[in-house]
Amino acid sequence: MLELYYAPDTCALATHIALEEAGIRYRLHRIDFAKNEQQSADFLAVNPKGRVPALVTESGILTETPAMLAFVAQAYPVARLAPVADAFAFAQVQAFNSYLCSTLHVAHAHRMRGHRWVDAGDTEAITAMQRKVPEAVADCYAYIEGHVFRGPFVVGEAHTICDPYLFTLAQWMEADGVDPNRFPEIAAHRTMMGERPAVQAALAAEAA
Repeated sequence: MLELYYAPDTCALATHIALEEAGIRYRLHRIDFAKNEQQSADFLAVNPKGRVPALVTESGILTETPAMLAFVAQAYPVARLAPVADAFAFAQVQAFNSYLCSTLHVAHAHRMRGHRWVDAGDTEAITAMQRKVPEAVADCYAYIEGHVFRGPFVVGEAHTICDPYLFTLAQWMEADGVDPNRFPEIAAHRTMMGERPAVQAALAAEAA
């Protein structure tokens, strides 16, 4: 059985939703950041990076959301979560998810994790990063809505592993200082995704 290590309000939600969409049996392991469990010896044995998510499979452990989403789509093709038979189309899915991981999520992380890039005591630098977050995050959504998003789902009519990932990050728009009304297609996508049973099941499980 697959095992997903997660913490609420993190990008682990994307993989959690994908597992629900695929109808896969899995076990959840909650990591409590308030207790610093991500740095515990037990969890570091799973993911030496000390971050969630991590997905334990029969073949080994996966980290990084794009990799985990691709695994779910390819290992369970009957769920049709990605165009795995079309090399170029699947690469486009991967490109989108890589952008979310490497650019949008990093821009968001500057709001509360500035210590990853500068010394924790450099309050001036951390404040400057935090001040930049609304603009940097909004620029990412402007790119997505203007150049990538097809609607109603990311790649058009088909729901794919792009959608739970975008939905997860879009949950943080307001906290990042971004008005969702500036991006009506992404806002509509967030609302639509929130109505899917798989999304509701994952959110309920993480809130329990």
